[in-house]
Amino acid sequence: MIEYLNEITKIKALAGSPGKKAGAGMTGLQHAELAVRFHTTMPGYRVTPLAKLDQLAKSFGIAGIYVKDESCRFGLNAFKVLGGAFAIASLLAEKLGMDISRVSFDMLRSGEVRSRLGDAVFVTATDGNHGRGVAWTAEKLGFRSVVYLPKGAAAARVDAIREAGAEVIVTDLNYDDAVRLAARMAEEKGWWLVQDTAFEGYEKVPAWIMQGYTTMAAEAVEQLRLYGEQRPTHVFLQAGVGSMAGAVLGYLVNRYGADYPATIIVEPENAACIYKSAGSEDKKLCKAEGSLETIMAGLACGEPCPIAWEILRDYSDYYCTCPDYVAAKGMRILANPLGNDPKVVSGESGAVGAGLLAILMQNRELAAMRDSFGLDEKSVVLLFSTEGNTDPGNYRDVVWDGKYPSV
Repeated sequence: MIEYLNEITKIKALAGSPGKKAGAGMTGLQHAELAVRFHTTMPGYRVTPLAKLDQLAKSFGIAGIYVKDESCRFGLNAFKVLGGAFAIASLLAEKLGMDISRVSFDMLRSGEVRSRLGDAVFVTATDGNHGRGVAWTAEKLGFRSVVYLPKGAAAARVDAIREAGAEVIVTDLNYDDAVRLAARMAEEKGWWLVQDTAFEGYEKVPAWIMQGYTTMAAEAVEQLRLYGEQRPTHVFLQAGVGSMAGAVLGYLVNRYGADYPATIIVEPENAACIYKSAGSEDKKLCKAEGSLETIMAGLACGEPCPIAWEILRDYSDYYCTCPDYVAAKGMRILANPLGNDPKVVSGESGAVGAGLLAILMQNRELAAMRDSFGLDEKSVVLLFSTEGNTDPGNYRDVVWDGKYPSV
């Protein structure tokens, strides 16, 4: 593996060595079909936009840039509900002794189902978006939910989860310890844990969550086809614990086979557990230590999801870490489109891929890194803006007032 480092921009890149091994089977096309089928039964489902940024691509000297805009997913301002809802549906189907392929949202909120399942309580830990999705789904189905948040959680995210129907508890813990607290409370109280990361003895639900995320990837691939694109050449995937990145990458591997796009995994520099794992001896799982402080709250995770890591380990081409100003640059670029390009309202965790792409294409000092990625005039880049302005105050500070200026 080759490691690149630019001291001025503080961006690091580690080249992977994709082994194209086993590990992507749980995000296969058949799983995506099941997830899409279920999601289409949910109230308010519609395919989220794929923004085509022709003028931005032209300014960067590449063939195309496409941004999957998840800010309008079920009115929840983020993609996370796709995973939480499909996992809850799969869990309820299992409790009912039914196949998920025969389950609809309306069926799950019927009086008959409630009478069979009783007063179930769903519990999770979250930085915001996942918890809101779990709370919204539970409330729509007539169940209670309890959501734990780490210290420093933005008030807007806390309020959004509470408004979605959950009992909300803000802890004095970091994200990973909040996950352990939620798991312990589930065991003690008999609640049903719906967590978007796996740990020993807890893999089935996180796998369902990842399968739920493949709906987003399946939509994007079909939208690219409608735009006349055979496939993207590059995809930037931001990672916290890695579940979203692993789900999308796994889907793309299964969809395109050996021709799947070059994949760049992007993390905050202070919470780069995937990057550390990729650079470790024998690519063993590593934790990111310290405060994990970053404006990319959705990516502030110190411990990788083991089942997602198997996919990221075997198929990722590059792993990058970025300072906060990279995400801020991406937010400003997407909010201020060139020419007739559509505007994308993207939050801190959603915009970091766009910010990294911009810096790679604009900064001469990163030419070697850009060239190693194979980014050139033939490149078609797919980005996932996984959230909108979930912290409106900080969004305004960044986009209006220039907080976290570019270096």
